[in-house]
Amino acid sequence: QVQLVESGGGLVQAGDSLRLSCAASELTFCMYAMGWFRQAPGTEREFVAAISWSGVRTDYADSVNSRFNISRDNAKNTVYLQMNRLKPEDTAVYYCARTRGPFSGTIATVTGYDYWGQGTQVTVSS
Repeated sequence: QVQLVESGGGLVQAGDSLRLSCAASELTFCMYAMGWFRQAPGTEREFVAAISWSGVRTDYADSVNSRFNISRDNAKNTVYLQMNRLKPEDTAVYYCARTRGPFSGTIATVTGYDYWGQGTQVTVSS
C-alpha cells in the first residue's frame, strides 16, 4: 500500500510564498509521475501541477503557471510544490497523487492517479 503524506500548508497573506512537500512510502517512487491537485469548498478537485517520473517534464494549470514550481527529489521519495505570489483564490486543500502506471509523462486529470495523500490546507488572506 502506497502512502503519500503532504506537509507545509498554512495561513499566509497574499503575495507570500509556501512550499508543500509530499513524502511517499514506496521504494519505486522514482518510477512514477506525480501530481498536485487542489480543492476549494463546493468545487471539484482541480489540477495544479505535474512532473514526469524523470523530472524532466513538468506541466501547470494556467492559473498557477509562472507562480508555482513543481520538483522532485527521488533520493528522498519526495515531491515539492513551491508556491509564490499567492493569491486568495489559491485557498484550498492541496493533494499530491501518484499516477496509475509507471514511466508516464505528466497527467492533468484526476482519473490518471490512483494514490492520494490526505491533503494539506492552504489559506491565503487578502
